[in-house]
Amino acid sequence: MNPITTHADAIAPAALAHQAGHQKQSLATLSIGAIGVVFGDIGTSPLYSLRESFIGHHPLAVDRPHIFGVISLIFWTMMLIVTVKYVFIILRADNKGEGGSLALLALLGRRLGESRWSAPMVMLGLIATALFFGDAIITPAISVLSAIEGLTVVHPGFEKLVLPISVAILIALFAIQSRGTAAMGKLFGPVMLVYFAVLAALGINGITHAPEVLLSLNPVYAANFFLLDPGLGFLALGSVVLAVTGAEALYADMGHFGRRAIMAAWLWVAFPCLLLNYLGQAALMLRDPAMAQNPFFLMAPDWARLPLVLLATLATIIASQAVISGAFSVAQQAVQLGFLPRIRILHTSASAAGQIYVPVVNWGLLVLVILVVLGFRSSSNLAAAYGIAVTGTMFITAAMLGVLTFGVWKWPPLLAGLATGVFLLIDGAYLASNLIKIPDGGWFPLVVAAVAFVMLTTWATGRRILRDRLAEDSMPFDLFLKSVALKVRRVSGTSVFLTSTTEGIPPAILHNLKHNHILHDRVVILTVVIESVPHVPPSVRREVEDMDCGFYRIILHFGFMDEPDIPAELAQETRAGGPFKPMDTSYFLARQTLLASKRPGMAIWREKLFAWMMRNAESAMVFFRLPTNRVIELGSQLEI
Repeated sequence: MNPITTHADAIAPAALAHQAGHQKQSLATLSIGAIGVVFGDIGTSPLYSLRESFIGHHPLAVDRPHIFGVISLIFWTMMLIVTVKYVFIILRADNKGEGGSLALLALLGRRLGESRWSAPMVMLGLIATALFFGDAIITPAISVLSAIEGLTVVHPGFEKLVLPISVAILIALFAIQSRGTAAMGKLFGPVMLVYFAVLAALGINGITHAPEVLLSLNPVYAANFFLLDPGLGFLALGSVVLAVTGAEALYADMGHFGRRAIMAAWLWVAFPCLLLNYLGQAALMLRDPAMAQNPFFLMAPDWARLPLVLLATLATIIASQAVISGAFSVAQQAVQLGFLPRIRILHTSASAAGQIYVPVVNWGLLVLVILVVLGFRSSSNLAAAYGIAVTGTMFITAAMLGVLTFGVWKWPPLLAGLATGVFLLIDGAYLASNLIKIPDGGWFPLVVAAVAFVMLTTWATGRRILRDRLAEDSMPFDLFLKSVALKVRRVSGTSVFLTSTTEGIPPAILHNLKHNHILHDRVVILTVVIESVPHVPPSVRREVEDMDCGFYRIILHFGFMDEPDIPAELAQETRAGGPFKPMDTSYFLARQTLLASKRPGMAIWREKLFAWMMRNAESAMVFFRLPTNRVIELGSQLEI
């Protein structure tokens, strides 16, 4: 069984103040780092978003009203959704410095406690997490494909090479993940700075040939766009929203760089460069409607197109790297918060805790990304699948923002209702438009999200049922002490029994007595508690209770971004009967073989899925870094 439990109020919030390492770095340094990691996805959107708006699955006439309308929509979407919603509002909803759907879910759970909002918020948070995994598959595929397709602008004969080169780049990208991204990460910021500078330069050059395109920033043109053809305008939203894919990354990566650095990088670099590039593409299309076939690469002069393809490819690799790293972090958070079984997590840096590698996630993503590339074959086809996961997550974040403004921040009801209503309306419109894409490929991220959601909820529900079943077999400590413990032979040494409950005697002790008929002089009942904050300071991690007769209960508190190391924590503890000597301490783990039954709980197929997930979970010995030669596993069968 997974001896992790969660207990949001176990430690006083004041003791959980997380002093992020990014506070020690300059704003400029952090902002450059943010440009390299946070804005890779949204930064590569100009490669395909405007093109898809005009020649995608719902093509538009390449004329002044439609060009001005689309550019106006893109500008005001970036302004309202990215700048106002995410940069000015959502980034303030940090969970001790961390952001993202699971961090926001943990924050709301801690601040609101058990309320009528609890169950809906958990469901929304898990749906957003599930949708993220769908996005994590499509983003590398569409980004790399759209960049390599620039070769066809250089020479039409390169078309046959697009798929092989794209697949080779993706395989190489996933293959190097186990080596860590620290070295490559140092290049991310400078490369993306050059990339954004090129975006701006190309855009400015285009604007000078048709300066009237600047008029398109007027929201009147966006309104007029819908008046021209309301139905086609609604469908076009599914392509326009591609310009803000990656907006959620601003919030998810907040823990790495901090709110101020992300705000500065967006307002002073990413936003103006992106806007200039979109205006330049629009100016090109105004002069020659045929340029809508690939306006991003056609903006560049002939001699610069091949270098631009290479730079765009680097940018898409960086964007893909950010999504892959994000998938690793989300998987780690889900494990720590009890929504996924223990999985193997390797740390690729001795100094940076956030540098992790999750093999099962990495290779699973690679297989699915390659299948997507080979199945959809072009970025235009992938654009039909893209957007649903992104807009779904944005809509859920808007809903959670409503709970945050009403229940946590206590905004005036009129202001909270207005802000929530506006964002739900905008995000809802984009989501509804993208749902039209389901038959054309939009089903794919939904299928991925559905599978992820079933696994997340099955594991969380199964763990709760398993704890209840084990509690039925546990024994109150007082009864155990009187009837069993005082009559059993004691031997020298220390035994540590890991359990997920903080009450009673765990079944593992009873199984040990049944078979061995002895107890150690010192018996420690140890529980790992994962808090709803990213990090727990070492000074408040350990709780010790002397239960008499050589029995001690120890509770170790970790944040959902911390790395549990039980031997290291015990080595610093002397209140539980003295120091823990490594060669005198044995660790006892319970391993249950689960049997599906018709007892109330879950459907039989979900019980079998839960049992399969438990069988394939990473060993608690490895997960908690227990010494291999000091671990004893006690097996039993249990009906759930």
